[in-house]
Amino acid sequence: RRLPAALLVDDDANGNDPSIVGFWHDKLVSRGTKNVPDGTVLETGLTQWHSDHTEIDNNGSVPPISGNLCLGVWEQTGRYTYKLNHFPLPWDASGTTFLGPIQYRAEVTLNRKGTEYSGRFTLDQYDPTGKTLLSHAQGIVTATRITVDSTPEQIF
Repeated sequence: RRLPAALLVDDDANGNDPSIVGFWHDKLVSRGTKNVPDGTVLETGLTQWHSDHTEIDNNGSVPPISGNLCLGVWEQTGRYTYKLNHFPLPWDASGTTFLGPIQYRAEVTLNRKGTEYSGRFTLDQYDPTGKTLLSHAQGIVTATRITVDSTPEQIF
């Protein structure tokens, strides 16, 4: 599996670090969520982090009719660390009733090769007004970079 040259830079040799900008396959796994066993996969998706500090996710865990595309913003908080604030807008199974926003927050660390990241996340489901918290989940997020040479077998 080849990576773009920009991701293979020896950061110690010339001061350049890999970037989180790119295409990722991510997985959110419960850890410490009340009434959800640790290790339960809550969501998987395809995520793009953009150079303008926006982010988009295609959630593979929910049907498209229920709102599986969502948007976020991010900032770099350290040499290999990033913070994400992201808002899915889920609908019921019929696609006719808005269930209320979810606030997905993550703090992740990119590995030195720029091929993977991991960190902690929270998911907070609110009522349709966005004022009343209905549920909370938390855990570990992991992601693997998707490249032009990636295959479905490697990703999923």
